[in-house]
Amino acid sequence: MHGEYKVPGGKLVVVDLDTADGVLRDVRVAGDFFLEPDEAIEAIDGALEGAPVDTDASGLAARIDAALPPGTEMFGLTSEGIGVAVRRALAHATDWTDYDWQLVHEGPQSPELHMALDEVITAEVAAGVRPPTLRVWEWGAPAVVIGSFQSLRNEVDLEGAERHGIQVVRRISGGGAMFIEPGNTITYSLSVPDALVSGLSFTDSYAYLDDWVLGALGDMGVKAWYQPLNDIATDAGKIAGAAQKRMVGQGRGAVLHHVTMAYDIDADKMLDVLRIGREKLSDKGTKSAKKRVDPLRRQTGLPREAVIERMIDSFRGRYGLSDGEITDQEMARARELAERKFGTHEWTARVP
Repeated sequence: MHGEYKVPGGKLVVVDLDTADGVLRDVRVAGDFFLEPDEAIEAIDGALEGAPVDTDASGLAARIDAALPPGTEMFGLTSEGIGVAVRRALAHATDWTDYDWQLVHEGPQSPELHMALDEVITAEVAAGVRPPTLRVWEWGAPAVVIGSFQSLRNEVDLEGAERHGIQVVRRISGGGAMFIEPGNTITYSLSVPDALVSGLSFTDSYAYLDDWVLGALGDMGVKAWYQPLNDIATDAGKIAGAAQKRMVGQGRGAVLHHVTMAYDIDADKMLDVLRIGREKLSDKGTKSAKKRVDPLRRQTGLPREAVIERMIDSFRGRYGLSDGEITDQEMARARELAERKFGTHEWTARVP
């Protein structure tokens, strides 16, 4: 069995192993990490040998920590990361490069249609009729997108939204509200087979699916990191938030992972529309949203289109990416879903 895991902000960990009588056998850990002293790698292999196959990543990490020689130093490697790689090997997890990725980047769509397209495309991936897909959104109108379980009246000042001509929609994933202005926002979705995140905890899956964009931002001179549970942050403040939804279809599963990034921001308008924004700022003793959200425009100095192009190029360079499109059948289903569900008050206000 073979498992791989890239430690967030670190290096690749590779584990090869067998099992017999309910325990791990012939465990070999490798990777491009740095480890001192040399004999520490043998201690790690030995700590994992004989571990029950149902030991979780934390339990495996504890075994490793107890066996490491005094003074061991790990660079780009963690005991927990090794445990995750073991769990992925046991779960027969796939790797990014096992798939033929498809890019969908089309013209502006309405907010409710974007919500529907996420559901339709991810369902197609779950059914095995569409390849794993990176979809880059173009917004046709300003919007507030609230999480599946958020209270509409607690999150949004509806009078403020109406005053600014901002539509409110609800997505199928959890998480917090997103403030959207077409020229100031970069949003993308990953619709991936659940095998890609097999063996990962819910928290680890966020870091794993965000890793490529951290690399893309680094190439643009932005030092960013994953901040649990679902933020991408820099020294200057948060620049993005992520959300996920698990879906099942025809015996298969898929994960929707979407991210909204602040390219630029009208902080005063955002605070006039989002109630939760005021409360979060107050809780943190922060007087200005600009101190919490630091847009990519300032950090990169690049036009929005150039940032998107570099992100796409980075993904393509890592994993391969062919140009695709939304099929007529997918679009027809999405339009029907937008009209029947995402564009209705019943759905948007399902948690009043």
